[in-house]
Amino acid sequence: MATTHGARPKVPWWRWRKNPLCRRSDVAEAWLLIATAVLALVLSGFAGITAAGAVGTSLDDRRERTRPVPAVLVENARDAAPAPVSESGDGGVWAEVRWTAPDGSRHTGRAEVPADGKKGDEVTVHNDGDGRLVSAPPEGAEAHFQIAMGGLTVAFVTGGMVLLAGWIVRARLRLRRLDLWEAEWRQVEPAWRKRMTG
Repeated sequence: MATTHGARPKVPWWRWRKNPLCRRSDVAEAWLLIATAVLALVLSGFAGITAAGAVGTSLDDRRERTRPVPAVLVENARDAAPAPVSESGDGGVWAEVRWTAPDGSRHTGRAEVPADGKKGDEVTVHNDGDGRLVSAPPEGAEAHFQIAMGGLTVAFVTGGMVLLAGWIVRARLRLRRLDLWEAEWRQVEPAWRKRMTG
């Protein structure tokens, strides 16, 4: 096998071949690499699916606790402050609205409404179980995006943590191997030096 000067030849699966120079730590490192890869795949998949399910359940609960309510704009939307980036991402504004609660009481508050709304227009806002204004729960593609991103984020973090743990264990194995080599060399070195100088 041709190699460049100073480069160590790469032999596939060398840790699994019968070799008097192959130590138990070499075999342990090979098993560690396989176990880390398998564990990272399995745990990241499981964690990602679990997280996606949890996000989906949370969105379902939020939709159950939220109800749409008809309201009337108290001011022109163009006079209101632009809304920050919202879940719906529709470029609305925060304007004052008035709505009637199920018990007949009237309320006013600021809600996100279309930017082209005019005073007196009817808009739809959302209330929670206590009648307070809340943002509309995500639906359709937006909900699917949040579920997917939640699952993927947790999957990547979990897989990364497993790989990091495997790397730390592998580094400790290598340090231990170097310590063993140094201890053995201290035993062999005097005889080797004697032979070289004799």
